[in-house]
Parts: sequence; structure tokens; C-alpha cells
Amino acid sequence: MIPIVHHPAYVAPAPARSTYRWNKNGLIRDLLRAEGDRLAWHEPEPMPRAWLEAVHDPDYVDEVLTAAVPAMKTRRIGFPVTPEVAARARVVPGGTWLAAQLALRHGFAANTAGGSHHALAATGAGYCVFNDLALAAVRLIEEGTVERLVVVDCDVHQGDGTAALLAGRPGIATYSIHAEKNFPARKARSTCDVALPDGVDDEAYLATLAQTLTPFLAEHRPQLVLYQAGVDPFAGDRLGRLSLSLDGLVARERLVARLTQGVPLASTVGGGYGDDALEIARRHVTAILTLGAAIALR
Repeated sequence: MIPIVHHPAYVAPAPARSTYRWNKNGLIRDLLRAEGDRLAWHEPEPMPRAWLEAVHDPDYVDEVLTAAVPAMKTRRIGFPVTPEVAARARVVPGGTWLAAQLALRHGFAANTAGGSHHALAATGAGYCVFNDLALAAVRLIEEGTVERLVVVDCDVHQGDGTAALLAGRPGIATYSIHAEKNFPARKARSTCDVALPDGVDDEAYLATLAQTLTPFLAEHRPQLVLYQAGVDPFAGDRLGRLSLSLDGLVARERLVARLTQGVPLASTVGGGYGDDALEIARRHVTAILTLGAAIALR
């Protein structure tokens, strides 16, 4: 069975004036439930405040948890942080941490949210409040769960927050393959950045991924991979600039599973944008199920 991490708080009501598709996580949940007994469900605990403050500025943590985020930071995030959004922001990192623990036991696990790779130390950004990837990575290393891990980010947008928050931390390396001209305008420096021109198709994308991720993994020899499996490289994505087909996204997941060569992998949802939330949710679910099947065969 594929371990799936989900919490009811992932499905938060949409704040006023928000363009983010808040029903996406509920649709992902419902589509996965339809898979029946092939999945095993797990519910995470909220990330303890001490671990939030190990990565994020304590004042910002307080602003989020009290739903008192200033207007300037609200604009950067892209929606107001209501009490419900604050509860979601706290439990999602707990979900990525739990998915990592389950992956270490089972080879693979998926969080049905997360991948909030734009959140920085003192502010959120780009629909991201707390950076669950950085939070989980730091906790896993500092608790001694693993000595070496990597974050592999295949979202169409650079994982700038993850790169900035994890830079220089022992035992952690970051990889981001993304559209060069896409958000954010000011990129951070990952351990390995692969910036792609607009319109890259399946063949070129998969070849570049293999050519760059293979030596990255060989150099850093991770005991765990945290994988940002954003589906926004899809050609029809509203905020993407690449041209992957649905088959190309499936091939990407199979390639990542193969290149990680038996290393436990925990996936997060990441980006996927457009008017049809159900179609976006299907892309995310396909990523999860493809990874689960491919890793089971490694």
C-alpha cells in the first residue's frame, strides 16, 4: 500500500480576495480515496512551534499563528492568513515531516499538500506561508533521523525560499529545475539550479533532468529525498512557461524514481494552476500514484 499523509485542515475555506484554488487539496483527497485499499492513510500532527522557529523568524511565526500577518506580507503571500489558513500552514509541515518518516520505512510516501518552496525566513510569498520542505529537512537532520538528505524541486518555479533557508546547513543539498523567466524574478542560489528556456518539451526536459540530477545525487549521496512534484511544467498550466505533456509528467515521475535508485522518497504536491481544479487535482494524483508504483518496482 502507498502511504498517504492527509489532514482535514488541509482543506481550508478560501480567504476573501484569493485567486488560489483552495478546493484543490479536497479534490486530491477525494480522488485518492477512490483508489481504495491500495492506499494507507496517515494524519500528521502540527509542526511544533520550536521547529517552526528553527527555520522561520519567531516574529513571523507569531504573526502567522495569531493570524496577524501585516498587509505587506499578505500581498507577498497572495491571500490573507485567516485562523483557518494559519492552522493549515502549521499542519502541512508536520505532514511533510511525517511523509519523510513513512518513506524511510516504506520507500515512498506522499503528502497531499506541501511543497511551499517560496516561503522565506520572515515572510511568506507566492501562495506559500511556511516552507514545509525546509522545516522538515532541518528537523530530520537535527533530530538525527538521517545524516544526509536532498530536496529535489521539479516545480516550474524556482525553489527560492527552500534554497535560501537551507543554504549552508550541513547534510542538506537542494536541486531546482525550473523555467528561467518565471516567478520569482530574483532567484536564490540552490546547490544545483537548472534554468530552462520557455517552451521546453518532454524530450528536452527529461534529457536535461537526467543529465543534471544524476551527478547531483551521486555527489551528495542522500539517505532521503524530499521531492517537490509540482505539475505546473504542464503545457496548459496557467502559471507555467514550459510545454510538458501529461505523458511527459508521468515520464518525469518514473525518471525521478529510477534516478533516486532505492533512496527513500517523500513527495509533496507543489504547484498546479488553472481554471479547472479537478483536472489539476488529477495531475497531482497521477504524480503520486506513478511515483508509488515506480518506487515499488525499484
